[in-house]
This record gives sequence, C-alpha cells and structure tokens, in this order.
Amino acid sequence: MKFISPIDRYIFRLVLMPMLAIFLLAASLLVLDKMLRLFDFVATEGGPIGVVFKMLGNMLPEYASLAIPLGLMLGILLAFRKLATSSELDVMRAVGLSYTRMLRVPYMITLFMVALNFANVGYLQPLARYAYEQLNYELKSGALGASIKVGEFTSLKDRIALKIDESQDEGRRLMGIFARVANDKGQVLSISAREGRFLALKGSPDTIILRLEQGQIIQDEPGQESRVLTFTRHDLPIELPQIEKFRQRGGAAREYLLPELMKLGWSDTQSGDGRASSQANFSYRMVEVVMMLLLPLMAVALAIPPKRSTSALGLFVSIVMIVAYHKVNQYANDVASLGKINPVLGLWGPFVVFAALILWMYWRVAYVPGGQAIGWLEKLAENVAKMFKSLLRRNRRGPLLPTPADPS
Repeated sequence: MKFISPIDRYIFRLVLMPMLAIFLLAASLLVLDKMLRLFDFVATEGGPIGVVFKMLGNMLPEYASLAIPLGLMLGILLAFRKLATSSELDVMRAVGLSYTRMLRVPYMITLFMVALNFANVGYLQPLARYAYEQLNYELKSGALGASIKVGEFTSLKDRIALKIDESQDEGRRLMGIFARVANDKGQVLSISAREGRFLALKGSPDTIILRLEQGQIIQDEPGQESRVLTFTRHDLPIELPQIEKFRQRGGAAREYLLPELMKLGWSDTQSGDGRASSQANFSYRMVEVVMMLLLPLMAVALAIPPKRSTSALGLFVSIVMIVAYHKVNQYANDVASLGKINPVLGLWGPFVVFAALILWMYWRVAYVPGGQAIGWLEKLAENVAKMFKSLLRRNRRGPLLPTPADPS
C-alpha cells in the first residue's frame, strides 16, 4: 500500500486552498486595522508615507503568529466538513479508513506549518519587532526627515520658529514662509518670503540651507531701531538637532531570540524580574507553537455536523476557541512577566486544559458511535433557531383582532 494514496492527495487539495485563503484573509484584516492607525500616527508626526508600509511589513511576523494557526485549523475543518456534508466521509469510513488515517496528510502539513511558525516566533518576530520600534523612534525624533507641518509653527534648535502656508512637490517647494530667528545677543530676525526650498550643505551633514526667494527681513536689536531689508534670494543656514542613536536590541523580552531567552531566563546573573519576564515570554512562544499539533484533532471534531444537518456552528466555535486561547496566553504572559504568577503554571496550565478538551472532543467523534463533540450546543442552537422562527411567523400574521359582538 502506498504511503500517499489518491485519497491523501484529494484531502491535500481540499485542505490547501482554504488554508492559504484564510491565512491571507486573516493577515489582511489584521494589517488593515493597523494601517489606519499608522497612517494617522505618521501624519501627526509629519513623517513620509512610505514609512507606514515599512512598519506594516515589520508587523507581519506578529500577525502571522495568529494567522498561521487559524488558517491551518480552518483549512482542515472546511476540508472535512465538505467530506461530511457530501457523504464522502461516510464512504471512506465504510471502506475502513479511520479518522486517524485520514489525518496523515493534514498532520504532514501541520508539521511544516509548526516549523514555519517556530522560525517565525523564535527568530523572525523578535528582529521585526525591534525594527518596528526603531522606525517608531526615528519617526518621533525626526530622523526620517519629518516634514514641516503646514499652517503650524515648527521649532528648530529652540532659536528658529518656522511656519509655511503651502507645501508643493512632496515638500520640496515651500510657499508663504515666515521665520523668526534669535541669537544669544538678543538680536531677532523676522523673515518672510514668497517661497523657498531646503538644500543640503556638502561637507556639513548637520547643517541645511533654507533658500528663500522674494521676501524681506526685519532686524530687531536691543536699544536700536528696527531695520528692514528686501531680498531677491537669501540663504538661511539651519543647524539640525543632534539625534540620539536608538538603543540596542533587547529593550523588551519579545525582542530576544529563543536561545537568548533561554540563556537569560535561567541565568543567575539576571534579576528576578528579568528572569520572570524571559521565562514568561519563552513559555508564551512555545505554547503558541506546540498548540498547533492539536489543531487537526480539533478541526475534525468540530467539522462534522450531526446527521441530516448542515450546521456551521463548529466553524464558529473553532474560531472562538483559537482566538480566546490566544488572548488567554497573552494575558498570562503579561501577568507572568510581572512576577505575579509562575510562568509554567500561567502558560502551560491553560495549554494542558485546552489539550485535554481537544483530545476529549476528538475521542467523542472518532471512537464513540454517533458521538458529537458539541452535540449539546448543536441542540441548544437548534432550539433557539426554532424559537426565533416561531416568533417571526407570529409577527408576520399580525395581531389577532377582536371578534365584533353580535347585535341583540
């Protein structure tokens, strides 16, 4: 007998396309939600729009840690649901194929996705998170070339105030410029110009030139009358503020690679809080990956509706379980990082409960004749649906009118 049979290839095709589609859909929804907030943040800071897409690219590994398990689980669930609703699953069971045998190819896919997610959360995600924080810092500090905000005063080096009325050519051409420059001697220059542009000064990267055209300068000095000068072109040198370098990677536990977390979490040189944070983050990443080995069993347990039923309740329950488990792990990680609970108890405890629940659900479907993992929930949903249908039929008929009394 071949290790990979035609039935295995058929199941592979049924799993693959929904898995990829759901992975892309889940990742896209998470990215779109973050994109709106990033556009608002970058616009507020006056940074270039291109940095939004760089920051989103660095957030993709974090979103993939949820999208990969979700896509895997729903891909397997939809494949077995299709087999069940089309009665193909009954035929496979009748010829002697057990659920465990049919899960051979889904588990091969699972092992590949586990390795992919392990590389993601263990190595790629920490590096991407650090790059995201670096972009965030550079955007706030102005290292990314934050633009002068139109209609607002911008302070440079605490002695120059600059305001423009209009920006053209993506900020390269400034219109309606007003600048106020002060020095240590109390001299103040009030400069207005029709237009101007920033120029780099060769050999002096810490200084730029603001070339102004068609304007005037009002010069005020203590104890002297103001002087007014008109110019056709005037170059105003501006010293750029010194920008501190961004910190080294490792400002937070989630920026460490897995080997680094293991070394820090069980090191005697680390403080108690440092060890707790490292151990919690290490356990958080591991339970997120190990949990994926249980997803094929949960998918099969929730994919098969009751006989003569096309209920999709299992699909809804599976999504709720995955997202809820992910949020419980996030909360346990945060609490364990503060040292309030033991990381092993806080993160591996929910995993043991979740694993026991999934194994029980799979046992009910695979080894109990006519067993259902969420049979009671299916009956409850069916009764609620019947109640709503009854209420809708009653509303369509309208209120009963009283019968007129017979004349006597």
